[in-house]
Amino acid sequence: MSTLGQKVIYQLYPKSFYDSNHDGIGDLRGIIDKIDYLKKLHVDLIWFNPFYKSPLNDNGYDISNYKEIDPRFGTMADFEELVDKLGEAGIGVMLDMVLNHCSTEHEWFQKALAGDPYYQKFFYLRDPKPDGSLPTNWQSKFGGPAWAKFGDTGKYYLHLYDPTQADLDWHNPDVRHHLQDVVRFWEKKGVKGLRFDVLNVIGKDEHFVDSTNIEEEKALYTDTPIVHKFIKELNQATFGRDPEIVTVAEMSSTSIENSIEYTRPGDHEVDMVFSFHHLKVDYDHGEKWSQVPFDFMKLKRLFFDWQTKMDQGGGWQALFWNNHDQPWALTRFGDPVNYRIESGTMLATAIHLMRGTPYIYMGEEIGMIDPAYHSMANYVDVEAHNAYERLIQEGHSEQEAFVIVHSKARDNSRTPMHWDDSEYAGFSTVKPWLIPTDQRQINVEKELAHGSIFNYYQRLIELRRTEPLISEGHFTPLLEDDDQVLAYERYLTDQDERLLVLNNFYGTTTTVTLPNHWQGKAVQKLIANYEEEVTLLGDQVTLRPYESLAVKG
Repeated sequence: MSTLGQKVIYQLYPKSFYDSNHDGIGDLRGIIDKIDYLKKLHVDLIWFNPFYKSPLNDNGYDISNYKEIDPRFGTMADFEELVDKLGEAGIGVMLDMVLNHCSTEHEWFQKALAGDPYYQKFFYLRDPKPDGSLPTNWQSKFGGPAWAKFGDTGKYYLHLYDPTQADLDWHNPDVRHHLQDVVRFWEKKGVKGLRFDVLNVIGKDEHFVDSTNIEEEKALYTDTPIVHKFIKELNQATFGRDPEIVTVAEMSSTSIENSIEYTRPGDHEVDMVFSFHHLKVDYDHGEKWSQVPFDFMKLKRLFFDWQTKMDQGGGWQALFWNNHDQPWALTRFGDPVNYRIESGTMLATAIHLMRGTPYIYMGEEIGMIDPAYHSMANYVDVEAHNAYERLIQEGHSEQEAFVIVHSKARDNSRTPMHWDDSEYAGFSTVKPWLIPTDQRQINVEKELAHGSIFNYYQRLIELRRTEPLISEGHFTPLLEDDDQVLAYERYLTDQDERLLVLNNFYGTTTTVTLPNHWQGKAVQKLIANYEEEVTLLGDQVTLRPYESLAVKG
């Protein structure tokens, strides 16, 4: 069995992968149809975004039945066939577990609403304050208050996300037992990986209090000590019994210290964590809905801080640039117009050679970029529309508000996979739920025939399997004060050989002076996104626009 450090995981957003039944929405049979493509990358697991029964108010993260496939995506038989056929291809299935909240259409919430006291204890129901105002001043992460009226009872229920996503009360052991049963149900279906959605917000304090600022408010429900207890219990009752199951938890606004504790093998919680600090370096003073250049030095500090401290503490990271909740990294941190191939492969090199387990989001391997949308009518996501309205209320013009939303919208990466250059990108024969753009320039057919990005990802994946310096090595930052180059080395304590990784994050050439122990050293090039051979390093290395170079010596 390969170690965590040798694995690479592919994230697939089913709604946008391939539409087999021509209704404009991707489905499970569409994924089955494309297994030959998925095999080509040689990934170990595929993480699937939710396809459970759902009203799809938050694209499937509002689950109305945890044990049913939503008919829009297919049937349970389709799912079982998908697991079998991916298994034959050597690929495991990783499912999304959305256990912090459920849809208000879920049977549990509906029974609570009908007055059943057993199910009312599944949710955070609170009376208004004596003056009639909401139980607390907490804000939903999607905008607006985090409390909504609970029918005509006079009480309110907590929803940290959309009002149709009611937070489950994990302090109730019955809730935990029901959710453990959900995990076991899918394990019995042959699932080999579990990705837990916003897992570090399940431990809200039972005594709700107002907050005075957003950071204090997050601390009232994020990374609280009881979260560790809840995860340990979940581990022992479910996936901890099967050493082959790989687990990753999405951790909202988490800390390095907590992430070490979540992922240290001896603590028996989860294998690795997603943290998002590095994807907030283009937020203006912490505000997502803003448009400013990314802060490269902050990005470096975050990478170096997390890599070194997680290494020292024995924790483990999920490494990623893209997912279904982020605009495309190639647009944010690269140059999609002048250096799409170079900046796409540079970004891949930068994180694939770090310590952790890399994730590839579907389309990343062909260099997909933000869609060329021109109107809010192109967007579907509730968060984007809420942000647009708020920006207008704050005094932005419609054009200014659209430009900001266009730079950060989650739908940017949810556009259909580009299979070919046809009107709907080969995704569907009918108008899809989101319109693809740029498919004439960027598509699978063209990439496999003439491109270089897909092949580069294949090489990175192979290196992680075969090179212990990458899969097992420790991490040391280099050139920490350089304002253009992200550089680091990897090493094993029992070997003299080291790996040097250099990444130029800009479209201008730059020259760096190497640390003394690399100067004049004979090296073996492991991978680079420019073709020249490198066998001997000088005192300095000149890096061309968005150049990456990784050598062993």
